[in-house]
Amino acid sequence: MADFVSNFTNRLDAKGRVSVPAPFRAALSRENYEGVYCFPSAHLPAVDAGGNALLGEIQKRVDSFTTLTPQHDFVSMALFGVSENLKLDSDGRVILPETLRLHAGITDQVTFVGQGYKFQMWNPERFAEHRAEALRRALEVLSGEPQSAAQPAGASTLSATPSGSTG
Repeated sequence: MADFVSNFTNRLDAKGRVSVPAPFRAALSRENYEGVYCFPSAHLPAVDAGGNALLGEIQKRVDSFTTLTPQHDFVSMALFGVSENLKLDSDGRVILPETLRLHAGITDQVTFVGQGYKFQMWNPERFAEHRAEALRRALEVLSGEPQSAAQPAGASTLSATPSGSTG
């Protein structure tokens, strides 16, 4: 089941707190996960986040390596060793640690992006750039043909407008 869908942009306060979107909190609750499991994305300037479904995917990946090998230790450290388990306060906010904010370039706003079993936290400007590239690549994959950077007017079937922005 794809629990984390859509995207939302919320403000980070002076104490580094940000409100996790209500639909994402509800998804975490359905997973019986208290808090938000987070780690720096290994391949994007974003923070990967989620609950039990994400942890299950991580564990499957780590378990695919023989224990006590360099490969196992590298992957385990990258996915568990630099992670954070953020606690939700009574208002649905988490304190986003400086290490995660620096990795994603997050300053005053956070864009939360659903990805089914997990979500990501982005700097809004970086997300806008990534979204354009992701849509281009998705069209390429789905159509089986390379997409040019400049589409003819009306050619795109996927919208590039944000869907759940809040302030």
